[in-house]
Amino acid sequence: MSMKLYYAPGACSFVPHVLLEMSGTNFEPTMVKLHKGEQYNEDYKLLNPRSQVPVLVHDANVITQIVAITLYLDMLFPGQHFLPSDHLARAQALSTFAWMNNTVHPTFTHIFMPGKFTDQPEAQAAIKQHAIGQYKALLADLQALVVQKNEAGRTWLGGEHFGPLDAYALTLTRWGTIAGIAPEVHPVLWAFVEQVAKVPAVARVIERERLQLNMSQPA
Repeated sequence: MSMKLYYAPGACSFVPHVLLEMSGTNFEPTMVKLHKGEQYNEDYKLLNPRSQVPVLVHDANVITQIVAITLYLDMLFPGQHFLPSDHLARAQALSTFAWMNNTVHPTFTHIFMPGKFTDQPEAQAAIKQHAIGQYKALLADLQALVVQKNEAGRTWLGGEHFGPLDAYALTLTRWGTIAGIAPEVHPVLWAFVEQVAKVPAVARVIERERLQLNMSQPA
């Protein structure tokens, strides 16, 4: 079985990167340097014409989009229980995952790349500032989910087993520090993220991607 994951350090591709590392399977992590425009190289565009990460290539079969890749890995490695097996719990986990991907993630895009939405510098500054407030509120919603799982006596957001929600929570919270949202603004969420970072597979991916968890502090 040949498996290759194209990822960008610190991007949402962190999620399938962690799941693959946790699965114990042999795979080839291949870095795409977005800041150098490698996602626009012709060879990469043959894999993903949208020039996005992640991309998973499994035995010459190409899968794109984080949700599709995550579902595929969950089916490929059922013993890892990345998503709950109970139908209702699975639907609830996917609901949270979809919210992370289609609401929280795009809000950060307005902070990190306001130039995607206008070429006017003043408008870009306004978009970024407004999005920071929105993102802070969304992280508060994410913290509420952590509080809820704590009160239910669960270790992980998706249930009994570590899964994509936990890896995505780390990614989104780390992005908050890039936006200048300090960890103490959401202390319960940050404590959970620090717990996630100590999971051996997560720690290995953090090291491979050379990530600093709190980007609001000097390295």
